[in-house]
Amino acid sequence: MASDPPQVDLSGAYEYCRKIAAHHGRTYYLATRLLPADRRPAIHALYAFARAVDDIVDLPGPGTTPAQTARLLDAVEQALRGQLAGTPSAIAASPIDPRVLAALADTAKRHDIDPNCFWAFLHSMRMDLPGTPEHIAHYRTMSQLDEYMYGSAAVIGLQVLPILGARTPEAAVHAEALGKAFQLTNFLRDVGEDLDLGRIYLPLDELAAFDVDEALLAHARATGRPDQRVRLALAHTIAHTRSIYRLAEPGIALLERRARPCVRTAAAVYGQILNEIEEADYQIFDRRITVPNRRRLAITARQLFG
Repeated sequence: MASDPPQVDLSGAYEYCRKIAAHHGRTYYLATRLLPADRRPAIHALYAFARAVDDIVDLPGPGTTPAQTARLLDAVEQALRGQLAGTPSAIAASPIDPRVLAALADTAKRHDIDPNCFWAFLHSMRMDLPGTPEHIAHYRTMSQLDEYMYGSAAVIGLQVLPILGARTPEAAVHAEALGKAFQLTNFLRDVGEDLDLGRIYLPLDELAAFDVDEALLAHARATGRPDQRVRLALAHTIAHTRSIYRLAEPGIALLERRARPCVRTAAAVYGQILNEIEEADYQIFDRRITVPNRRRLAITARQLFG
């Protein structure tokens, strides 16, 4: 007879999630510091879960096959379903630390977060795994990419909404848009690293309008020198991403007043990545563009006191 899983101390679980967010999510954690203290633990739990799943997919252990990784995601889903149902019998089989799952389940129950957000997120993570029915390595159209971004980014915005005091359909539209804007910003920043993993998250049909294809992107990665066609394609994607930030911006006013500085700061700091890419003349294939700390702090001060 299997023994019951050990009880997890929730305060310790949330502290563990906070440390994960502080270590891995610099922009995310900085913005979260602007939230009221009672809202931060839930945001840390959401981040820690997403980070743990992302690491399962992108940082598999030596010799781990995609099929094995897919089974790990199945174990995560089974364990989380058990946690949410109050029957955590599968937690021992999960590759994610029990503290993360416990904090996430508590957050979901406490704030009445729709569990479908988590299943959509796991669906998008499976889209990154070769050999799964969901797998897509190169996205042909923005519509196809939107399916991926709904689960990988838009639902993150939907998870956060009830924590920040907004539950209306209008707020949901803006939250989804902000999640997509953040994701597209990541795709632009990480285009070189994604190529190394065999992935292209920029729609190929839009790149083709600038005579850019997979081979040209691979050449830019190999040489570290994007040509003018690649620069124009990236400029187009940046312009599109900024239009999504503009769509998302009115949603900040729908949040609780105390939560607004956090989201404004996150949007401003992430949006600055696009500026940094332009200032680097689109040299993003041999380096990872970041926002210098002095600019992060200046943006944060401006959002708080500006």
